Amino acid sequence: MKMDRIISKALLLSVLILTFVFFSSPLGIALQSSSSLYKGKPVKYIFWFIGDGMGLNHVYLTETFLSRNSQSPSIQKLSFTQFPNTGLMTTYAADSYITDSASAITAMASGKKTNDGVINMDPQLKFKYKTVAETARDLGYKVGVLTSVSIDHATPAGMYAHQPSRNKYYEIALELFESKFDYFGGGGFLQPKGKDGKQKDVYEIAKEKGYRIVDKIDEFWKLRKGDSKVVAINPILDSSKALPYAINRLRGIDMGLSLADFTRKAIELLDNPNGFFIMVEGGKIDWAAHANDAATVIYDVLDFNEAIKVALEFYKKKPFETLIIVTADHETGGLSIGYAGTRYEIYPEVLSYQKISYDEFSKIVNDYRGRVKKEEAKLSDLLPQIKEYFGLEVLSPEVKKELENKAKSGDKEAKIRLQLALNDMELDELEKAFRLSMMDPKERPNDYKTYLLYGGYDPLTVTITHILNQKAGISWTSYSHTGMPVPVYAVGVGSYIFAGYYDNTDLYKKLMSLIGADPYKDNTLSLANIKELALSK
Repeated sequence: MKMDRIISKALLLSVLILTFVFFSSPLGIALQSSSSLYKGKPVKYIFWFIGDGMGLNHVYLTETFLSRNSQSPSIQKLSFTQFPNTGLMTTYAADSYITDSASAITAMASGKKTNDGVINMDPQLKFKYKTVAETARDLGYKVGVLTSVSIDHATPAGMYAHQPSRNKYYEIALELFESKFDYFGGGGFLQPKGKDGKQKDVYEIAKEKGYRIVDKIDEFWKLRKGDSKVVAINPILDSSKALPYAINRLRGIDMGLSLADFTRKAIELLDNPNGFFIMVEGGKIDWAAHANDAATVIYDVLDFNEAIKVALEFYKKKPFETLIIVTADHETGGLSIGYAGTRYEIYPEVLSYQKISYDEFSKIVNDYRGRVKKEEAKLSDLLPQIKEYFGLEVLSPEVKKELENKAKSGDKEAKIRLQLALNDMELDELEKAFRLSMMDPKERPNDYKTYLLYGGYDPLTVTITHILNQKAGISWTSYSHTGMPVPVYAVGVGSYIFAGYYDNTDLYKKLMSLIGADPYKDNTLSLANIKELALSK
């Protein structure tokens, strides 16, 4: 009996030791994290990166592209895909399985489901929600909001605005200046004088509220630690007041500042004894995916990755005080790495032949339409530009035969040129699209078939990117968002809580626990209370 008790105690001790070892291991921590929140000392420095529209497929495509010159299938990991903790997050909205950026950021920043298009308000538009960024501000953190799109767009607005519609850009801008956040950086304002252009200029309001708007390169670099209430706008913006697509740097065009520049400056300005909370959005990943432009997606993911590397540099200096989270609000485009036409093969190196974003090539098409009469317009006139910017070309029988002989002897460049050669079916698709592109956009057909083919984009441009993508072995299912879950990557203090499978509203709870706030405290305010709060300030 005595020996049995000794054996029983030994077995119990062994079980306890194994249990401790298991739950101290990465797998054990991951299993705990799916249902637990952070319970330690508040994290001093928090970076929250959001790749808008960036699904796991966009990330993986970028990694295959980076390894495009390898001799066998492989990937080259991005900085954030090497983070030790990875989770998966559902994204559905209150009224749809497919969210938009407004309802998605509301869920992540406020912990509440709402309808698509609504920012930090309930579906019935009766209540406003306090965001995790606003809570961080009230707890003493310095707060920064950065984006590659306009600063009043849905995702950045989700940090500080509370509106029944994401399209109320002027009202959102007004809330920006009431936020008392310390630093905004990236794009400009979509409606600086209101929708009708008759409202008071937000630049004037900024000054009245104590904000300094910086939109020149030299002024930006002169900003120093201690400068507060700054709105830094890239001096070079596109027609949507956003940073240009990163792919256009391949043409040597001056792009102004990058998302990495804005992130580096955010650290310089916001580093302080109370810590900071910085949200950085790679917004144009989403826009490129809407247009089904895979190469442009890749370069903007890489640009986003450069900004994350800046945060990693900071993390390595202060690893016991810093957390970095990288996620997305939803997936855009239904990107698939695999296409029926290439069967089991993909050719990511094909995408390296694209040197221009879809919107920039559309300008070339529009310019041609403006210069040439519709009845005199010929696709052949644009074939040289199509070859120059996308690598797609029509091969003569003689050149094709020569390339085939070189390819048989192992010439890789010859194989790629053959892969990029336009066949009769593709030329027919381009010709049909070209004819539509030569029409006034208002006169083009607006039927179901036309939408499926071109999605509202310039017909010739989107057909070119579709053909190039298909030759690379890539396809798309939508010009909009999809309902797929998105990945979450985390490193640093408390990062283990982001492992597991959870809803986007849980991200709010996790973030709140990290800054030392109660994740379950009611963060709703009636419209009356909002007015009272404003008066008290």
